[in-house]
Amino acid sequence: MPHPNAFLHLPELQGRLTPAHASGLRLTDEALAEWDAQARSQGLPAHWRLPDSEVERSRGEVLATITTQSLDLWVFAYGSLMWNPGFHFDEVRRACLPGYGRRFALGTTIGRGTPDCPGLVLTLEPDASQVCEGLAFRIPAPQVDAESRLLWRREMITGAYCPQLLALPTPQGAVQALVLVANTTHTHYRGNLSMQATAATIAKACGRIGSNRDYLEQLVRQCEVLGIGDGYVEALYTLVAQITQAA
Repeated sequence: MPHPNAFLHLPELQGRLTPAHASGLRLTDEALAEWDAQARSQGLPAHWRLPDSEVERSRGEVLATITTQSLDLWVFAYGSLMWNPGFHFDEVRRACLPGYGRRFALGTTIGRGTPDCPGLVLTLEPDASQVCEGLAFRIPAPQVDAESRLLWRREMITGAYCPQLLALPTPQGAVQALVLVANTTHTHYRGNLSMQATAATIAKACGRIGSNRDYLEQLVRQCEVLGIGDGYVEALYTLVAQITQAA
């Protein structure tokens, strides 16, 4: 269960987040084995995900200061972490990251798509004209090792992000937070897709954890609850709705 005061700053989120114990994206050993089995059944190669050793190496490098100084870990949420964080936390705040924008530019062949019909999930791209609004979750120091291990498995499963610690403004003061930025050299990166092609992909893709359209709709709903405006997301949502209605 979250800390009793976890939603002090955002009471409107109470009951609107998937609890960690109920999250299908909390990649314990058992959950990861199920994903591996699903990957095999879909014909994905044995090396469809990064080896555990590489995932752990990335985590160790990025969180070296956090772990050696026994600090709390803040995590910036701008996509599915906003409604399904999959980890235990003691506090959540509004947050905004200047110089970055949300983009559906990361291909997926298992979560929200398949090898035959890949989907797209969110990533962050540098954009000096943008400010990405989202959430900041605080994982208390005693739980950082266990919770970040599962978080890294989820977000770095294919190495499609560049995790880094960045200054993150919040209404209660700036924090240093884990931010997952696009790895533009990754084979899953789809940053060259037009809005129309992006919408067409989202409208039809579906994978292990649900449809790509549902992912977008959950993002839109959570942004509405928080009063977050994102012109890119709203325009994409309209396009997907038009494509769906015309089908």
